[in-house]
Amino acid sequence: MSKLFVMGMGPGDLGLVAPNATKALNACSDWVAYGYYLELLGALSEGKTFHDLPLGEEIGRARLALELAAQGKPTALISSGDIGIYAMATLVFELLDQQLQGKENHPEWLDVYIEVIPGISAMQAGASRVGAMLGHDFCTVSLSDLLTPWETIDKRIHAAGAGDFVISFYNPVSKKRDWQLNHARDVLLQYRPASTPVMIGRQLTRPEEHITFTTLAELEAKDVDMFTMVSIGNSESRHIVNGEKHWIYTPRGYSKKL
Repeated sequence: MSKLFVMGMGPGDLGLVAPNATKALNACSDWVAYGYYLELLGALSEGKTFHDLPLGEEIGRARLALELAAQGKPTALISSGDIGIYAMATLVFELLDQQLQGKENHPEWLDVYIEVIPGISAMQAGASRVGAMLGHDFCTVSLSDLLTPWETIDKRIHAAGAGDFVISFYNPVSKKRDWQLNHARDVLLQYRPASTPVMIGRQLTRPEEHITFTTLAELEAKDVDMFTMVSIGNSESRHIVNGEKHWIYTPRGYSKKL
């Protein structure tokens, strides 16, 4: 049977690659991914055939993975973090949906066995680095308006602010987008204190990792790049300091029992 493993490799640290993902990687002859992710997998990649498509070629990557699997080659379509969160899994199923609607001409895709293997997301990795930031209700918002109208994104930021969710911003800035994060900050300042703790996590779990603790009022897009995750606490999140160690946690309500 043709097999396609759609998998998240986690945030970058090989120790955080899920065991099921490692098994699938070992079983596959062909790996499809953005080249940087292939590099991060290091020794696991020995003897594999790489199919490296650059950023912006996400549809091409999904098509190629389906085609390779349909040819009988055990194939891994790889993304960082969790491949189901702002990543490639949705494209695979969108292409299958298009085929089922008769909008594609690849009936062989429908015979491919597909298994989605989750990975640790950047949001989870960042929260673990600073303590327990996601201790209560949270959400994610992508600030990229390449595929989603900005009006929709802005509405979601307001809704997350009104709901007092801990918020993790994906795609906070890029070389061509440097204003959305500051706008999001200004929106959230309407709903929560200026002192709300913020984590800026760059290259999480990778050798270049750098964590910055700041506040909502002091958050600036100039301190962030496309390799960065920005997580903003809710109105009850706490930044605590024990000697040189800093933590952020979001209470769940146990204080009533303590």
